[in-house]
Amino acid sequence: MKKSTEILGLPIISISEGMEIGKVKSLVINPEKGSLDFITIEHEDWQVSVRAIPFKKVIGIGEYALTIQTENSVIDLNEIPIANQLVNKKIKITDAKVMTRKGELLGSVREYFTDEDNGQVIGMQVKVGDHEVILPSETVLTFGKDILIVTEDASSRFLEQAEQLMGEQVPEAEVAAGEENPNGEADLRNKQIELLQGKRLVNNVTGLDGKVLFSEGRVLSKEDIINAQSAGPSVLVGLSMNVEA
Repeated sequence: MKKSTEILGLPIISISEGMEIGKVKSLVINPEKGSLDFITIEHEDWQVSVRAIPFKKVIGIGEYALTIQTENSVIDLNEIPIANQLVNKKIKITDAKVMTRKGELLGSVREYFTDEDNGQVIGMQVKVGDHEVILPSETVLTFGKDILIVTEDASSRFLEQAEQLMGEQVPEAEVAAGEENPNGEADLRNKQIELLQGKRLVNNVTGLDGKVLFSEGRVLSKEDIINAQSAGPSVLVGLSMNVEA
């Protein structure tokens, strides 16, 4: 388990070449999977293009360096549209507001933790009032640019220590879902469908272009929610914030 601040700024070492190829500049989060998918590189000779390392190419993240097998693991984001799209979404998690599906503001994220083996975001350090707690990522419905939407019972699942994230027992049903989809994307989407399906909208929900996608009074179907998931995190947040209790 690593804090985001423990990864940022680390030298990146190529094992095969035995050389430093740059430093960790930023962490690129995939909001659909809730995972760290790419690591961008800071290098004085790479000013024109943005280069990154897919997390699956990372060999290890130590106290003093991040290691990869070879410099060939580095990609140019301009050549990988999906990676470039994730960078442009600018999902950083830190400083995001934490809000329940019913609109209750719980606090704000101060730090987050990733599984250094697979890049999955496993929890966040959240400032609630005048103290800080640990929130497991299983409670997150939507990773948005500025807001994390969490389940209504999120506050009852606060932990005291980050180490407890690694010691939690995973229900058998979740283990099975993880075996079918290691990245947890299907599990997250199904959770969103379960919580929103059958709910009635109390306000219109619009897209980024201002057009109404879902009208006030509409009872959300499974297909509606799937369409909202495809439209992006902001639309899904709009649904979550505008349904009847």
